[in-house]
Order: sequence, then C-alpha cells, then structure tokens
Amino acid sequence: MTKQHTLLYLDGVSVSFDGFRAVNNLSLVLGKGEMRAIIGPNGAGKTTMMDIITGKTRPDAGEVFFDGTHDLAKLDETDIANLGIGRKFQKPTVFEMHTVEDNIALSLKGPRGIFAALFDVGSAQERERILDILKIVRLDGRRSEKAANLSHGQKQWLEIGMLLAQNPKLLLVDEPVAGMTDAETEETGRLLKEIAQNHSVVVVEHDMHFVRSLDARVTCLHEGSVLSEGSLDHVSADPRVIEVYLGR
Repeated sequence: MTKQHTLLYLDGVSVSFDGFRAVNNLSLVLGKGEMRAIIGPNGAGKTTMMDIITGKTRPDAGEVFFDGTHDLAKLDETDIANLGIGRKFQKPTVFEMHTVEDNIALSLKGPRGIFAALFDVGSAQERERILDILKIVRLDGRRSEKAANLSHGQKQWLEIGMLLAQNPKLLLVDEPVAGMTDAETEETGRLLKEIAQNHSVVVVEHDMHFVRSLDARVTCLHEGSVLSEGSLDHVSADPRVIEVYLGR
C-alpha cells in the first residue's frame, strides 16, 4: 500500500526519552476505513505511538503521514486535531454538571460558541446530528440527565460521542473497556464496530476477549516496534508474542 493510499503511514519512526528508546524503528500502515487493534506489554510503546500521531511527541527519526499528504511530524496538536484525528484517553473526561446532550453539543465541530451550545440556538440540522450521535453511543434515552449520573462505562461512551461530534477521520481509543462491566464491554465492541463503518479506528487494549470481538487486524508492539501483525489467531499463535505478552 503506497503512502498516498493510506490514512496513517508510519515508517522507521523512533523516539528516545533520556536515552530510553520508547519507539524503535516503528513502521505501521492503516488503510482508509480500517479498524486496528494494538496490543502489547506495558512499556511496549503504545502510548508513545499515540502521542506521536497526535503531535504531543515529536519523533527523532522516521516519517508520519496522515491521509497521504500531511506530515504529522511538522504539525502541532491543534493542527493535527483539525485534520481529523481524535483521541480518547483511558480515563473519561466529560462535563459532569452538564447534560449528556450538552456534552455532545459542546463538542460539535464548527464555528459555534459555548453560548450557542448551552442556550440551544443550534439549527435543526445540528440537533439531528446530536441525536444521531447519542443513538450511536447508546445514550439517547439519557440525553437530559447530567453526565455525572452515568455509569463509568456510559461516561466512556459519552466521550466517544464527544469525539464523533468533531467528525474525525481517525479515532484513537485507549483501553476503552477498562473498568467496564461485562455487558458494557460487549456493547462497546458493537459500538466501535458501528463507528468503524464510517471512520478509521485504532484501539489500544489489553483485554484479549474484547479484541477478539472487534474482529480486526491486530498489531502487537514490543520494545517500541512491531513484533507481530495479522489476525488475532495469527498473532496469538506467534511464539514471540506468547513469550513477551500472552504467556505472562
């Protein structure tokens, strides 16, 4: 797959902190409309990779391109977010004292201020978009409730909805099911697969049962580079992956 035909293209990317190489000659290609699961032991470079893609960390070497033409290594975090890369961190950060619906309204992409969002002077089209997002993230029935009243899992869904409101081409989702109930975990798998029909999605996750439910291509990182890649069955049968990660 050539750089021009990819959504995300990392080639030979390295970065060191105080002499420790967190990412080491990492190459990874994500196609448009693809979902990818990233697994690997703690310290494998998963978070640093996300930091590089979002402009939080600059690589020491290598190429990082988005949508074929944008050199992410030269852009700052705001520019990268505006290109259409959204990131969800492990711990949900929602506006607890606002309603579920207002949380989505406050996140909508476009030239609207907080005043417009909170005093409901949005267009009918915007209101329809908000309702669509609430349906996707399973919260249309809780739209008028304060976000503080949601369960941990529902707050995670709300934050995914807040990302969707920015209409990103690529969503980076970090350990979305940590701390969720089994039922919420199962529902999150379905939710992300729905989102992946219209967006590219990268999911960093430790829960192998959940990774299997995504039915996505899997990349296992170790010591800052790709150790194995392919279907989950292929990766989990790789003796190197068993040794450094699954066998523990």
